Amino acid sequence: MPICLIAGSKVTAIALASFTLAWTHSVEKVRWEEDWELSGAGLRIVEARVKGSGAGMEVPDGAVLRDGVWHYVPSLPPQRELLLARSGATVGSWELCAEGKCREIGATADAAARIAACTSEHTDD
Repeated sequence: MPICLIAGSKVTAIALASFTLAWTHSVEKVRWEEDWELSGAGLRIVEARVKGSGAGMEVPDGAVLRDGVWHYVPSLPPQRELLLARSGATVGSWELCAEGKCREIGATADAAARIAACTSEHTDD
């Protein structure tokens, strides 16, 4: 089953079962990455990475520092969807990366988007 990227009334199906969601922290200006996979229970976070800590982004217990980047697994149950919104204070937009390619999501502060497992509610099939 593919994931659907939903922005306003536009739905884009993307045939993949795992992806990395990345963004730049608005205060600390460092890249944050989360690896997600689609499972029968929903979207499941596999790992998160951040290069540094600071305002609102304390490194959690159990994080491991490898090559200057903190790696950890957030304690979060599978999610039905991910809501992506921008504050306007961030340096760039969200990036959805898979299979060596990245696409920009939500380039403007008012352009919220969602990522969810594609269902008949999202497609015309």
